[in-house]
Amino acid sequence: MRIPMIILVAGAAIITSCNAGNKPNQQADSAAANTSATPETPATATSAAAAPKTFDINSVPVSDKPLGAFPYFNVPEGYENYEKNKIVDYDRFHIWTGDHFEDPEGKIFWSRITAKGDKAFSTLEVMKSFDELITGAGGVKVTESKVPQDSVSAHITENKKLTYLSGWGFMGYEPTTTYLLRRADRNIWVQITPGDDGASIGWAVVETKPFKQTATLIKADEMKKELDAKGHIALYINFDTDKATIKPESQPAIDEIKQLLTGNAGLKVLIEGHTDNSGTPAHNLKLSEDRAQSVKAALTSAGIDGARLQAKGLGQNKPVADNGTEDGKAKNRRVEIVKI
Repeated sequence: MRIPMIILVAGAAIITSCNAGNKPNQQADSAAANTSATPETPATATSAAAAPKTFDINSVPVSDKPLGAFPYFNVPEGYENYEKNKIVDYDRFHIWTGDHFEDPEGKIFWSRITAKGDKAFSTLEVMKSFDELITGAGGVKVTESKVPQDSVSAHITENKKLTYLSGWGFMGYEPTTTYLLRRADRNIWVQITPGDDGASIGWAVVETKPFKQTATLIKADEMKKELDAKGHIALYINFDTDKATIKPESQPAIDEIKQLLTGNAGLKVLIEGHTDNSGTPAHNLKLSEDRAQSVKAALTSAGIDGARLQAKGLGQNKPVADNGTEDGKAKNRRVEIVKI
């Protein structure tokens, strides 16, 4: 018997659940172990990667029915959200639509529902309550279907790490129900997956919204002042996920470093790469080294003498914030310029 967990996945294709006899937060078997426990995927299940995508978001009508505050929906009477997760202001979630995964970005609520006190848990009661509540608010049921096991594994492998997971350990075994509320200014997804023990349900609410840039560019003269005062400065240069490719939006930051070095001919710097603690230490060390070298290469390509530059990766070894929060992880994923 397994209870779905809200889990943090730092590896490639790990799908976890836990035994009914374990404590709620105890991590359990991997997808490979679960697959061996279930001899085969139903014959009707085919790989979402191979099947044509039939779901069209534009087929769902726009609703203007009144809604309250995010996450909009309360659990039925006699039930509670077991995990007291903080609402995440902006990140990516992975939503099953019946034939493929959508990856909306925006505000995220996720938790696991259990019965309160002596109340007996009823999956049917919870699911029917949500169905009436969500469809009554203008939502449309997109799918109620079992995710093919290979599709779950493939999507996790493709995305490297899935952070906000509710019931993912059961997606290959229990039907997942997905609703969509289309609004004029945003989309609201609700995804629900029951546990096969009849004692809990994982669910998530995702509200899409455009990304709002709150970071500001550090100018060359500010870098110089920081280097003179502290000997180092942290810069947030964006790379492709799990790669060392510098994203185009970070070119202005590279240009400012170039200007700093061009205007201070005697300045030599060490470029340090840093990561959060997602993934293995060895992987993070290599990734941070590659990213530091990418910054160095970008500067030498822009005309800076390579003899003035050193590059080194430190992986997850020098965090500046708590890796237990997404905000902390973001602060730890940085490039530091150190005055030599």
